[in-house]
Amino acid sequence: MQNKEAILSNTLVFETLGEPQKAREFKLKHLKKWGFDLIFGKKNKKECYFSFANKKEGDIFSHEENEYEVVSILKELPKNTKLLAHISMIEGKAYLIVNLLKDETEEEILKIETAKVLLAFLKKHKLPKIIESIKSIGSATNLVKGESKEGIPKSFEELPPLPRRFLREAKKIEKKMGFGRITLQYFGKNKDKKDRFYLEWLIPTIALFDEAIAQKIDKTLAEFA
Repeated sequence: MQNKEAILSNTLVFETLGEPQKAREFKLKHLKKWGFDLIFGKKNKKECYFSFANKKEGDIFSHEENEYEVVSILKELPKNTKLLAHISMIEGKAYLIVNLLKDETEEEILKIETAKVLLAFLKKHKLPKIIESIKSIGSATNLVKGESKEGIPKSFEELPPLPRRFLREAKKIEKKMGFGRITLQYFGKNKDKKDRFYLEWLIPTIALFDEAIAQKIDKTLAEFA
C-alpha cells in the first residue's frame, strides 16, 4: 500500500484545462495541405460549396448517394467566409468536420475519418515522432512514449534537466493549443545511461492539423528520446 501511494504521489500530472473539441479556424492553404480542394459546384443540382481530393472542373461524380458537379476549384476563400474545423465522435470513431462559415451560418464541406487524413498529413510533412507515439484518436489524441517500470518514479524535485526541459516546452505548446494533459513517470537512467520513463500526452486532435504546432510537438517528442 505504501508503494502504491509513493507511485501515485510521484506520477506527475500537468494539465492545461480547456475544450479539445473546440473548433479551430484554418486557412485555405491548410485544407490544401490536408490534400483537399475547396470546390464550388452542385450537390444534387443545388449550388453549394464542398471539398474533395483529386477533382477537376467539369467532373460529375457520386459520393454517399449524392451527385456532385464541379463548377470551379477555388484559389481563395469566398468573401466574408471562414474555414472552421473540429473533431466529431461518431460511434467511437473520430471524424474531421470542416465547415465554411458565412453570416453566422456554417455549411459542412468535408466529413472524413480523422485517422486516415491525419496519418497521411503527418507522413507527408515528415513528423515521425508523433506517428510513433499515437495510441488513440478522439477529440483528443493520446501520445505515449516509454514503458511503465517497476519501482517508484522520481519526484518533481529529483527530475534532471531533460524531462524538465520537455515539460517547459510542452506547456508552451499547450498554451497555444488551449488544452493538454501530461502524465509522467521518470525512473532515472539505466546502466546504459538511457532515460527510463513513461509518458502520456493528451492533446487536442484538431491542433495536429496545424503544421506549425505539429512540428513543435514532433520536435519536443524527439528531444525526449
